[in-house]
Amino acid sequence: MSFAEIEKTVGDLGRRARDGKLKIEEITGGTFTITNGGVYGSLMSMPILNPPQSGILGMHKIQERPVAVNGKVEIRPMMYLALSYDHRIIDGREAVTFLVRVKENLEDPERLMLEV
Repeated sequence: MSFAEIEKTVGDLGRRARDGKLKIEEITGGTFTITNGGVYGSLMSMPILNPPQSGILGMHKIQERPVAVNGKVEIRPMMYLALSYDHRIIDGREAVTFLVRVKENLEDPERLMLEV
């Protein structure tokens, strides 16, 4: 499935969710969730797993913050990510590797489009 197809599917699901038109089979049995509290101003939180999920990625508000870049303090847009996962089925190394990959794709979206 291409990135464009995924985006179209997510858009369709979002519209139908807002309109209360999702079928019960479309909202049950999920194994991974992405939550975006940032649209409501959340700066940081820890998402909680709901069975049968194996993981949930929390994305938060993008806000300018001071960061060290090459020994200098610069103001950059920053966003916290939080990943909660079931340690019984996901090893910490794989979870952190996944989170780093998400971070890299958010920082450089061309990598995602080019599948680098």
